Amino acid sequence: MTGFVGALVEAWGELRIHRLRVLLSLIGVAVAVAAMTGVTALGDITRQAQAELSEAQSGRPATFRVDAWSETSTLDATATTAAFREFVDRYQIEQASLITYSTMPVRMPTATWDVTVQAVDPPYGTMHRIAPIHGSWFTAADADRYSPALVVNEAFLRELGVTDLSGRPTVLIGAREPVRATVTGVIADLWPGAYPEAYILSSAYERWIPPNPEYFTVPALEVWVPPEDAEVAEEYLNRDLSAALGAGTQVQIYRQDAFGIEAFDQVFQLVVTGIGVLVLMLGALSLVNISLVTVRQRIREIGIRRSFGASSGRIFFSIMMESLVATVLAGVVGVGIAVVAVRNAPIESLIGWGTIQDLPPFPVSAAVTGLVAATAIGALAGLLPALVAVRVKPIDAIRY
Repeated sequence: MTGFVGALVEAWGELRIHRLRVLLSLIGVAVAVAAMTGVTALGDITRQAQAELSEAQSGRPATFRVDAWSETSTLDATATTAAFREFVDRYQIEQASLITYSTMPVRMPTATWDVTVQAVDPPYGTMHRIAPIHGSWFTAADADRYSPALVVNEAFLRELGVTDLSGRPTVLIGAREPVRATVTGVIADLWPGAYPEAYILSSAYERWIPPNPEYFTVPALEVWVPPEDAEVAEEYLNRDLSAALGAGTQVQIYRQDAFGIEAFDQVFQLVVTGIGVLVLMLGALSLVNISLVTVRQRIREIGIRRSFGASSGRIFFSIMMESLVATVLAGVVGVGIAVVAVRNAPIESLIGWGTIQDLPPFPVSAAVTGLVAATAIGALAGLLPALVAVRVKPIDAIRY
């Protein structure tokens, strides 16, 4: 232990003596470690953004969608709705939603719009990561409103002629028996130039909006279950709903979330890691070259130390430790630079996918990988110069 501590102290002393050389040689290593660590962290954030984008469109793992239709007659929407709700209640599924697509007239200040409306249940917002930018998403209490609650997009709000929800804006919806609904939430437009769209609770839709025979009103069912229960859930959905809806009804059940995205994540991680390793190797090559040149310049010093009794192992270890101590410090600096850069970078605008709801913390694995890589570079950069130093004969080095 005394020898090890002595070698560390000796290495630190050499670094202080040659601090300008060390600083110049380790700038590349610090930058390379910062680049590798930052790229790894950005890779995690990008994967999370991709996952959230997929979940917003298709649901979280594992989300099943159930569609029912009859090939011989018109399917009874009321009976189908009752069968879906009975299934959800029987198995006490907390994250499930009926979905009914419809188009209904909406009286805007300038004209009457035929607006696309989705009738959903409150869990739909959690299942699809809907985060209103104004107001809030539906809650169970909204089912008791005498004025149906609406969650609309920004285009709807613009056509309504208001900028926020401070005035509790209302609007008439429906054709034969219009109902005055209250806008309680606003979500962002999915793309520039989007048309007005709205969400309404399924219970309010069934209660206040008479079905329009011109449009298909039979609901679909979405169910979100743990991925490990996906096979059992699919089996029960198929068995129970087919029996409840009768022999003349076709039931289609499929998993609609992006459950094959794990393979993409693995490939993406390999690409990101490969880029980081390449950047790190470029920094290592420059450090090795500088270390070899430095040892050649210190041959006389090494010979004098050997003549005073320093063993080959002591010379080897001291040269190696100089490189290791320096690169570990450079690795700490590089990881710190990466943490500051990633935390202060406008990630959402760079990725271009909107706000990330569950922004992952700076990955500890990336920081550890950066430090381990810096240590490995130090060992590699110190190994060759240390071998050269050990092979130097004292008498030849003193004459050098």
